[in-house]
Amino acid sequence: PTVVLTESGGKVVGSARSVKGFDVYEAINACSDLLEQFGGHMYAAGLTMPKTNLQRFRERFEEVVRATITPEQRIQEEEVDLELRLDAIDKHLLLILRHMAPYGPGNMRPVFLARGVVDEGNARLVGEQHVKMRLHHPDTKYASLDAIAFKQAEHFDLVKSGTPFSVLYTLEENTWKDRTTVQMNIKDLKPGTTGLLSHEEPSVMLAQL
Repeated sequence: PTVVLTESGGKVVGSARSVKGFDVYEAINACSDLLEQFGGHMYAAGLTMPKTNLQRFRERFEEVVRATITPEQRIQEEEVDLELRLDAIDKHLLLILRHMAPYGPGNMRPVFLARGVVDEGNARLVGEQHVKMRLHHPDTKYASLDAIAFKQAEHFDLVKSGTPFSVLYTLEENTWKDRTTVQMNIKDLKPGTTGLLSHEEPSVMLAQL
């Protein structure tokens, strides 16, 4: 579960989103004495509190989540919209993706699966946490794409090894000085060419903006 909070006029307001099967509304209800108002349902909620209650809310909410979340609910499962080889990405697909914008809550970017990709050999760490790479399928080296895996430095050795791995990714277009390029945003990666992909999230993340 995630709670995103912002400060406004001496108060803290925010929204909560949950994971499959976890009742985030009940978790927030357990903190109701610290809140001025809240509302929502099992998978999403909104809340308002005095700024002075922020730290106590953080501690209580995390305690409630740790006590009630199950091991299965700690595993974030990414839904795959389509298995898509890199050599199948063309201008027509990018045009379709542009027409689907704007992306955001309720209209998330499509998540694709590519099996058995390899790095070209120049992978590097960016900011010690992110992995920058350029990927292709071994049988179609001409069809390669830039890719970045945010906060996934633990996969750097696998990427550098030259062995095939599978990725979940979204596609993003970047424009710089009138030049537009396509980049893969890697959501998850695993060694090999088979199997479903998922990754474990912390029991709770409280992001303060």
